[in-house]
Amino acid sequence: MRRQHLRFLFIVLAIALAVGDALAQSEPQSQANLVHFGDLIEVDVIGSYEYDWRGSLTPEGFFDGLEILENQVYGLCQSEKDLSVAIQKEFAKTLRDPQVVVRILDRSNRAVAFLNGAVRSPQRFQIKRAVYLNELLVLSGGITDRSSGEISVFRPANLSCIEPRKNTDGEFVKASQPRGAETINIKIVDILRGQQSANPRILSGDIVTVSEALPVYVIGGVNSPQRLPLRNQMTLSRAIATAGGLAKEASGNITIFRREGRETKLIQSDLQKITAGQADDPVLKPFDIIDVPQKGKPSRTRPPVIDSGVSKSLTLASLPLRVID
Repeated sequence: MRRQHLRFLFIVLAIALAVGDALAQSEPQSQANLVHFGDLIEVDVIGSYEYDWRGSLTPEGFFDGLEILENQVYGLCQSEKDLSVAIQKEFAKTLRDPQVVVRILDRSNRAVAFLNGAVRSPQRFQIKRAVYLNELLVLSGGITDRSSGEISVFRPANLSCIEPRKNTDGEFVKASQPRGAETINIKIVDILRGQQSANPRILSGDIVTVSEALPVYVIGGVNSPQRLPLRNQMTLSRAIATAGGLAKEASGNITIFRREGRETKLIQSDLQKITAGQADDPVLKPFDIIDVPQKGKPSRTRPPVIDSGVSKSLTLASLPLRVID
């Protein structure tokens, strides 16, 4: 059942991707044409090798080593054309009628975007065109059943060039102005509904995390002992059913081990009474361990040591790299 749900989710994401591609075709592709940190830039003063320059930006966003100019030129998030004009004005103070051409020679060292968390294939992405969240989710193999239903996009300051936007006075904010880091919180259900705000454009340097739901564990006399993602006010009976129901040798007198501070609380429940409506169905909390006793075996009095079965996640820097061009 869970596999069918994941397959359906993947298909819906693929459909949303197709819709997003249609919308993206009408958007300006100016990101790649603006200077980013890590770009190799060439300043060509036509007819003079002496003043030609090749290099990158300083951490503050200025041309690194272009010291012949009287004033430093700010290059971050500027277009080649605008920079040619700005540098030409500076050279005009000492040269007669200079002609300057600025080119971005290499964009491969720009900051990459990351996608990690509850996806099948966490990856790094080198972005060379407009790309949206739904496309990255599809490229990463889709969302796993451990997802909490939420996604966060952390956007560091100055690693990408955001399209100009208007301030409260209706004036355009220049892309070169410094901005602080920001976090965008998204619900997966809103992506599936096709809400445009839930499918943001992903930029160089973004860290996208598909949050994992906190777990509960069902062990002992069930048909499929497992770790379950806790969401939507999961109850004891629902967790037992999700784990395949009671096994033949199981007893209905269930123990929930719940960690509260430094102590472990034991909650006893009778599944038969819950099913008959004679007892409340306990709502589970993160990291609860549900122990279904088995006939002929002594009941546990202490919580077992649980192997989560989750391998240590790779660091962001060691994720495989994929180029989107």
